[in-house]
Amino acid sequence: MTSQLVECIPNFSEARRIDVVEKIIESIKSIPNINILDQHSDNDHNRTVVTFIGSPDEVEEAAFQAIKTGSKLINLENHTGSHPRMGATDVVPFVPISGISMEECVTIARHLGERVASELRIPVYLYEEAFKIPGRKNLETIRKGGYELLKSVIKTDPARKPDFGPSELGTAGATAIGARNPLIAFNVYLDTNDIDKAKFIAKKIRESSGGLPHVKSLGMLVQGLAQVSMNLTNYHETSILLVFNSIKFLASKLNIKVHHSELVGLVPQAALLDAAIENLRLTNFDLSQILEYRVSGQCMTNMLSNDLDFLDKLASKDPAPGGGSAAAYAGAMSAALISMTAQLTLGKKKYASVEAQMQEILKQAEKLRKFLTDQVQKDAKAFEDVMAAFRLPKDNPRLDQQRMEAIEKATQSAATIPLQVAQWSLSLLSLAERCVAIGNINTTSDAGSAGNLAIASIKSALLNVRINLSNLTDMPFIDSIKSQVEQIESQMANQEEKLIKTLITKIEF
Repeated sequence: MTSQLVECIPNFSEARRIDVVEKIIESIKSIPNINILDQHSDNDHNRTVVTFIGSPDEVEEAAFQAIKTGSKLINLENHTGSHPRMGATDVVPFVPISGISMEECVTIARHLGERVASELRIPVYLYEEAFKIPGRKNLETIRKGGYELLKSVIKTDPARKPDFGPSELGTAGATAIGARNPLIAFNVYLDTNDIDKAKFIAKKIRESSGGLPHVKSLGMLVQGLAQVSMNLTNYHETSILLVFNSIKFLASKLNIKVHHSELVGLVPQAALLDAAIENLRLTNFDLSQILEYRVSGQCMTNMLSNDLDFLDKLASKDPAPGGGSAAAYAGAMSAALISMTAQLTLGKKKYASVEAQMQEILKQAEKLRKFLTDQVQKDAKAFEDVMAAFRLPKDNPRLDQQRMEAIEKATQSAATIPLQVAQWSLSLLSLAERCVAIGNINTTSDAGSAGNLAIASIKSALLNVRINLSNLTDMPFIDSIKSQVEQIESQMANQEEKLIKTLITKIEF
């Protein structure tokens, strides 16, 4: 089993023939475990954008089947639409979502490109992070002149030679395949049908013309209105609100107004939050103030980060979250893998004899996962409380004792939290070993990984216990914690040995 998730967002040069779009969607759905997240069709663009996710192999196969179907049903000789295009399946980007690197997505893109060229005889150009030939990273460079120009120059111009496939175009055209980070497809409509005004604004704001960083834009006519069509490739650097306000300002200089805007496909939640915070001029805003985050517990793992990414926060120069939070996070991942192993064992006839045991393991793992997820934020807060205590005034003799007591109390809490993490992860280590021993044989590596994550969680948590003990003066408290640490380390060593022996019986080392 794998926890890797890849997103694919292929763009097809068809929107007006619903039956064709439906057949392309069906070809994607034909691959098991593919989850279609969104479909957006625009008649003026005559273009459909589909967003789906799944494991790397499944996503690559779904993309191939979609390209194959599109090549049979879409004839670019008969295609018209306002959006630039060079292929029936025009672009196929892969985006890493979880458990997979950009480099792995590049490998997927290049492998798919070779297969499309070989089996379907469609020219393929690699773009964004997957590009091979200098100057081909940007899609607009590859697609310059569209299908009509490419058809005539692909045979004679070495600069337009595809990365894979024949140097000639059939009716399916050519396809650009790449790997990239998430982008936002954002369109702003103007209250005019003067396309020249949309083109003027698009030129002013796009990066390649000296405008806003990370903005690609075109002016076109859609639904009877002039539209500024954009891709925002880094919303952290250039927000949706900045782009919108810039267009609004430029429109006013042309004596027109913004009519409305739209998103094509999916958008990172953080991008909309950033826009709301920026527009409302909120100060000291905290993600935990959002009701839905508090209810769902997402704020625990988002760690109050504007980009909602715990790992980004962990990698920052801020001292919290730190090792203690990471230890809890590793424990929570261990619990999640144990839950997965249990669920993939339950209901299988082959493992009917261990059904009751697996039900109990699942129940315990989910309980521990919640506890450990809570500790991710609690550990970070405990560190902040220690720092707050140290910042209390030092030059007031009357308050000095109170300051020392506050430091002692906060540090004791900072030592207790990772100790609890270690204790809970010790329980997970035992559960992981049982999953290896009696669980679905196909999940042995997952259960073994859960055990190793539990070990990492224990060792990391105890390091954080020790560093806090060194700053304490309460000897009875220190001795009690040290005794518990020694017991945990001894039990961990025994359980780790047992896990290794059990794994050896299941996997050939």
